[in-house]
Amino acid sequence: MHDANKAYALPRWLAPGFTTLCLAASLSSAHAETVGEVVQTEYLDFTIERIAGDFEHPWAVAFLPDGRFLVSERNGQLNLVDEEGHSRALEGMPRVNHHGQGGLLDVVLHPEFGDASGEHDWIYFTWSKPDDNGSRSALSRVKWQGDALGDVEHLFEQDRASGPGRHYGSRIAWLTDGTLLMSVGDRGSDPSRAQASDDHAGSTLRLTENGDVPDDNPFVDNTNTLDEIYSMGNRNIQGMIVRSNGEAWVTEHGPLTGDELNHIQAGLNYGWPEVTLGNDYATNEPLGADSLPGMVDPHYAFEGRFAPSGLAEVSGERFSDWEGDLLAGGLSSEQLLRLRLDGEEVTENERLLDGQIGRIRDVRQGPDGAIYLLTDETQGSLYRLLPTEQP
Repeated sequence: MHDANKAYALPRWLAPGFTTLCLAASLSSAHAETVGEVVQTEYLDFTIERIAGDFEHPWAVAFLPDGRFLVSERNGQLNLVDEEGHSRALEGMPRVNHHGQGGLLDVVLHPEFGDASGEHDWIYFTWSKPDDNGSRSALSRVKWQGDALGDVEHLFEQDRASGPGRHYGSRIAWLTDGTLLMSVGDRGSDPSRAQASDDHAGSTLRLTENGDVPDDNPFVDNTNTLDEIYSMGNRNIQGMIVRSNGEAWVTEHGPLTGDELNHIQAGLNYGWPEVTLGNDYATNEPLGADSLPGMVDPHYAFEGRFAPSGLAEVSGERFSDWEGDLLAGGLSSEQLLRLRLDGEEVTENERLLDGQIGRIRDVRQGPDGAIYLLTDETQGSLYRLLPTEQP
């Protein structure tokens, strides 16, 4: 069993102040295409660079220690992208259920990826696993072997297969104790599943690095609730970050409006579909209560139809004016928002991008301090944001 009390420091290649030659090369704009004019914001101005493109509905980007990127596509393809933007598909990924919103989804590295032993050089990914009766949200990992993939290990799949092919959730984030959180959407057909304690749908899960259940999960002693469940009442989380203070924050889709930012804590119920600020698609009438006893109110509600996907916390000298702020991507809104928190309250909300690059699927801060975005299009691209005044 994984030691849930062990504190995991950032690997050396992700630690502040450490820069390899390859990471320095990744900051070079020699092979990047500048998009549009300089973007002016309240605290700083930045440029947008297109690093690589022609991805078919890309979903997530991860950063290898040597400066290269991994980019997932919903069709099941995992791509290795070099600093010059050249991309090739890696062989060895499982066959995904590429239907609707399903496919190959999030991709993250083990927190100790790149250490001297190579023992932890695992790539973790979520995907929609095919099943005769539909598909399941699943978690697997594959060993990285320099320029190729090793054997795939399947770690977890939700307890039941279902259709239709939407609301998979599927973001992954590492907690400071070395366990991971994984979101599972309500799967779209029956929202009440998010309130069912014997159903993984509509929840976040907490697992060890091997896919086991940590001994201190909030419901392990409750025979009526699945042991993996960490929180309930979550409709469809597609943005997830563990902040520098160890708190897990997420963005999740509401129905017609009602998109939320939430601080996820062990054992809490976030209300869907009983508590929601969203409306019914057909009638545009309110769906649920604004607040109910025993359920967590939304920490922040996005305006209009934001459609959140991708979430990052900003740190380091490169964007020091945004230190500690959250950056949230939007799909149908095509927006990038900056949110400043004071405790659990959003005190500032600034629109940084509004349609300049399209539907924003993923938002990450790289080891080089730059901000990276993926666009969810039939020919999606990987972009980099850099401040015009470098520290």
